[in-house]
Amino acid sequence: MQVSVENTGSLGRRMTVAVPAERFEREFSVRLRRLSQNVKIPGFRPGKVPLKMIEAQYGGKLLQEVASDLIQTTFYEATGEQGLRPAGGPRIEPKSLERGRDFEYIATFEVYPEVGEVRMPTVGIERAVCNITDTDIDRTLETMRKQRMTWTPIDRPAQLGDKIEMDFVGSVAGTAFEGGEAHDFPYVLGSNALIEGFESGLIGAGIGEARTVNVEFPSDYRNTQLAGQKAQFAVTVKKIFAPVLPEIDAAFLQQLGVEGGTVEALRADVRKSLEQEAKDRTQAVLKRNVFNALMAANPIEVPQGLIDSEAKRLVRMARSNWEAQRLPPDKFSEDSSPYKAQARERVLLGLILAELVKVRDIKVDATKVRSRIEELAKGYESPQEFIKWHYSNPERLGEIESLLLEEEALNVVMRESKLEDKPIDFQTLVQSR
Repeated sequence: MQVSVENTGSLGRRMTVAVPAERFEREFSVRLRRLSQNVKIPGFRPGKVPLKMIEAQYGGKLLQEVASDLIQTTFYEATGEQGLRPAGGPRIEPKSLERGRDFEYIATFEVYPEVGEVRMPTVGIERAVCNITDTDIDRTLETMRKQRMTWTPIDRPAQLGDKIEMDFVGSVAGTAFEGGEAHDFPYVLGSNALIEGFESGLIGAGIGEARTVNVEFPSDYRNTQLAGQKAQFAVTVKKIFAPVLPEIDAAFLQQLGVEGGTVEALRADVRKSLEQEAKDRTQAVLKRNVFNALMAANPIEVPQGLIDSEAKRLVRMARSNWEAQRLPPDKFSEDSSPYKAQARERVLLGLILAELVKVRDIKVDATKVRSRIEELAKGYESPQEFIKWHYSNPERLGEIESLLLEEEALNVVMRESKLEDKPIDFQTLVQSR
């Protein structure tokens, strides 16, 4: 087998492979004889059909099958001989396909980059430090009260924060449109869930009052027939309710199941919960900062094929999210910048971490994998079923192992980098991504 390779870029390769005619003929003959044992042709017993007759009828199909199998086999033989590591599948261009002649094809593909020595970040890496304050606890308690809010009917004009029940009919140029009508529709003023301008037109309305609200649908509105259109809604306010927040009293504490039944015990529980959330979020921020610094210190060219494959995977994940189904299809394209950028970062980071794991001989034993799975299982109703589900599939176990290897690699980078503590308040931490 003759192989020649030329570079088409720093990572691109164009490899020409010539398979000797003898090898091609041998493979063809084996398939032909195998087929002769099973093929049925009127007038001949099974296994007694002349090979020439079988070849005349099935030779073209056999040629294609032999060529396909030889490409698959010899491609990896050739790349192994040349010391190449293909990154993704090749694009194949057969040059010749004729019995009695060498079978040639051209394979165009990318190779994995040589990562070389993984360089540790030389710049300081920011580590967020968050301390929970009494203000954070007060804010959380207020949120808990709002979650248990009740409504009382009132007889005054509606204002922000009130809940109203209304009937409305929407029209464009005097013609009602489908989906623009509702009866006894509940809505909290200030929730900003309706089209811009709708709820502001209801502030100050009283019970039984009819109003005409003028709005304009956004140009990117999901209903293309309404996108960019000016519309009018004939609205009648039927009921108005004011919010009533519960007091933090014995009944409130009992409802929450607070051990000790005191406000101090509730505040202690809230503090503990917020501290855990702050810990988790600061760890996530630190991880992102460390990985960003690591990628900046190791600017490696990434194979485009790997980026494309990862972008497609990210799009599939996004489409599987039920909430995402409400978005238009053009939001889910692997060619869109956000997916491409995220895919490139994930591939680049994967290459760097894989090299770091290999060079530093980082390993994760079965005990750590089991421990992590058991830890994750605690959040499920049937922990044993969750554990069994993971151990029933090697791929799932591999995902846990990869996660732990990533964490070990992260620890290596943090130990060998300069971390700079930066105080951050809880609200800013929660809003950061």
